Amino acid sequence: MATTTKKELIDRIADETGLRRAEVKKVVQCFLDYVIEELGRGNRLEFRDFGVFETKDRAPRVAQNPKTLERVPVPAKRTVKFKVGRLMKEHLGGEPLPVRAGEEDDD
Repeated sequence: MATTTKKELIDRIADETGLRRAEVKKVVQCFLDYVIEELGRGNRLEFRDFGVFETKDRAPRVAQNPKTLERVPVPAKRTVKFKVGRLMKEHLGGEPLPVRAGEEDDD
């Protein structure tokens, strides 16, 4: 399994759209900053067909250190939950993504 970085995505978007890399980088970073800001406020973010991001409060609990078997308290915290949307679910299930605007179907 390979890892794709933000830089690689920015390069692909710049190549595909013809926009300057610096412009794409600014838009992508602005988008990510807003996602973080909204989740930090406790807001739910819904991107139709892609998925939904929302925060979830986790209760405090007691865990166990696997090396020492010592019981360790884990404080409450807020985490982010992601629920997969329809298009992603279909694509991960092996169905092809729909043709994007400006692309032609090769069939």
